[in-house]
Amino acid sequence: MTPRLLAEPDAGAASAAPAAGVSTIQVVRDAEAFDALAADWDDLVDRCSAATPFQSHAWLSSWWRGYGRPGRLRVVTVRQDGRLVAAAPLMLRRLPTARYVGIGAGLSDFLDVLLDDSAAEQLAPVLARALVKGLRLNRPWAVLDLRELRAGGAAHRLAGHWPGAARLLPDSLCQYLPGVPMDEVLGRLPGRTAQRNRAKLRKLEAAGVESRELPAEEVPRAVGELLALHERQWRGRGVTPEHLRPRFSAHLTRAVTGMVAADRAVVRQYRLDGELIACDLTLQSPDLSALYVYGVHPEIRDRLDVAGMLFRECLAHANRTGRGEVSLLRGDEPYKQRWRPEQARSERLLLGAAPGVAVLAGAVRLRAAGVAALRERMPWLVDARRRLRELLQPGVSAER
Repeated sequence: MTPRLLAEPDAGAASAAPAAGVSTIQVVRDAEAFDALAADWDDLVDRCSAATPFQSHAWLSSWWRGYGRPGRLRVVTVRQDGRLVAAAPLMLRRLPTARYVGIGAGLSDFLDVLLDDSAAEQLAPVLARALVKGLRLNRPWAVLDLRELRAGGAAHRLAGHWPGAARLLPDSLCQYLPGVPMDEVLGRLPGRTAQRNRAKLRKLEAAGVESRELPAEEVPRAVGELLALHERQWRGRGVTPEHLRPRFSAHLTRAVTGMVAADRAVVRQYRLDGELIACDLTLQSPDLSALYVYGVHPEIRDRLDVAGMLFRECLAHANRTGRGEVSLLRGDEPYKQRWRPEQARSERLLLGAAPGVAVLAGAVRLRAAGVAALRERMPWLVDARRRLRELLQPGVSAER
């Protein structure tokens, strides 16, 4: 039976357990109320196969505390028989019109809503109605702007049940490898290329580099060391300004400490003759490992195959833990192309009333066409624009 939708209780208030087959909705508007959802939230994450590490409560809550604006939080939740079965972690942006976007935008490579796998088809129309009612998305210019959706994401189910207009647009290019040992990845490469890579890896083994995965209690110190190495490796080569700011360090420390304890992240350090030479952060869900950020001592880059070292360990971990995909996340940088990864483009889903969706979709397409034209005629201007945007607002670029 499709659950019946009841009236929304006061934001932040506890909902009474409803009768069987009945759903209650709530719009959470403050950080403390969102933090109180942590246990229920991560239980739902574990029941939503489309979820990525960027949907974990530790990541979202930490991002909001570091980057959210007071009064803008809008987390829509659906409970059935008192159990959290659907949720949409959102925030309000007022310009150029009322637009609701995913928490974590900019620093998160994948965004999505959450639906319990056991009843996802039945819950999708319930969450769609909850979003319309809770956020008043039937207003002419209000739009739900869901970016960076992976293929098969939970949010895609909403489109077929949306009472207004829906548009699906292309978004960032992402790349991935199968979660197999490095030898199998090298087998994908042309013969001579594979031979060169094997020689580099043999040199790495002969050097005696040691790697270690850190427990949660060592994460705060390790994050500081990772970001210090990250800054050194990119010094003079265009580091993302946000990665050097205290709020980014604080966000990673808060989020990753909890994620490591819950097996949603791995922090790995590499030492040579006892000296720390590299550190990386991998975020993970049951079927996905994602190399998010790393730092390397710049002098080591000339001596050892750093990329080979990082990817070998990430692939080995994914294979050992049964994770079938190693995501290289957004971007098509040369160091990723070396491994001949598969490519997949994320999508952007616009939901709302027809006028708002049409205007925003048109603006997105116009901007994409303008950027493409500038990239062809004045690539330096596109780069300058991107750097200015990174200085003015949080975000990440391809240099991770």
